[in-house]
Amino acid sequence: MAIGDIIVGIDIGTSKVSLVIGEVNNFNQIEVICTASHKCNGIQRGKIIDENEIARLIHHSIKEAETEANLKINSAYVTIPGKYVTIVQNSVLKEAKDKYAGISAKDVTSAIMQVKDIDVPEEKQIIDIVEDQFILENGKIVTDPIGNLCGSFTLKAQVLLADKGYMRQIASIFRKADLDVDGLVPITLAQRSIALDSNELNDNVMLLDIGAGNTDVGVFEGTNFVYTNTISLGGDNITNDIALVLNISEEEAEKLKKQYGLALKSFIDNDNEILLTTCKEDNGKKVIRSSQLIEIIEARIEEIFSLINKDITMQGIKSRINNVILTGQGITNINKSDVAGKIILNIPVKIATGRLISVVRPEYRTAYSLVRYIASRPFAKTVGSNIDSDSKESFFQNILERIKEFFYS
Repeated sequence: MAIGDIIVGIDIGTSKVSLVIGEVNNFNQIEVICTASHKCNGIQRGKIIDENEIARLIHHSIKEAETEANLKINSAYVTIPGKYVTIVQNSVLKEAKDKYAGISAKDVTSAIMQVKDIDVPEEKQIIDIVEDQFILENGKIVTDPIGNLCGSFTLKAQVLLADKGYMRQIASIFRKADLDVDGLVPITLAQRSIALDSNELNDNVMLLDIGAGNTDVGVFEGTNFVYTNTISLGGDNITNDIALVLNISEEEAEKLKKQYGLALKSFIDNDNEILLTTCKEDNGKKVIRSSQLIEIIEARIEEIFSLINKDITMQGIKSRINNVILTGQGITNINKSDVAGKIILNIPVKIATGRLISVVRPEYRTAYSLVRYIASRPFAKTVGSNIDSDSKESFFQNILERIKEFFYS
């Protein structure tokens, strides 16, 4: 971590915009300076539909943070949904400049810059490079090869590409909010460090971040980031189903979902009666059975997991996944959602138990995990956001320069 760096992280979700500002302290830990979160209706079905609304909320959050922290914020990192990200696996063999002096920092940074030398499609842009493994010439795998006495090493890494169309939208939003973009990070890549426990970090896992309107999918084989995508369904779809089928208000539907949330009708203990108070028929009131409500919830949860199952099967990666980890506020607070997932996916499923999951408030988890991810970048000279000067660089040039700053020492 880069001690003293102040990192601004913004998560643009389907239901809210969240901001976390953290500083790397002398103990290499993130010290949260301030947070902000505001409801947002600027995204529907995973697509940005109102740039002005999102920009307004980001600007408002930044101004709140500046007042609270007595800072002038000019840039921030932002999350990007998996469906706009392509992962390219690449490796390079690097000769040490002086094998008798050991592998140097310059050898490593040179290898990292070489690994990004790939054919990039016209409508995509490199946004990140994730180092997976350093393999010394004797076959030993190390996390940091610097100082090892050997003549060469191989770097295996993932080169992350983003759709330029989505990047242009983010650029437009940030310009309207009077901010520069420090970088874009896939949601599940950021979430990995706080959602997975120590054993899961080395396992072949699929991380599902189930939010209000989206489910982000991330597949990891140990440190190897294999696949990411977004399913445009989440907890709000369950609420909408309840409201539509029972002909009640969304407010009451959300309340019922939280009160009676159960993913499988077969686990009902007592099929009690529920009085609906906002029904648009029967003079506003109607009595149903809890089984009727849970049947609606079960159907949508089954669809979410079925779409995920279809996606990973088509990608040919399902057989390599040992465990599935659920996080996010969409359905993880619905009892037995993990059991429903296991039945449909035929893979062990559990609710995330990462050490920081219970510490960070749900509305700030993704933004906080983004700050942690950026702070923990290896071989980085500086990762801090721009706190005291304005940038005149173009958006794509700025992204490229930030990537270079990750690696040049």
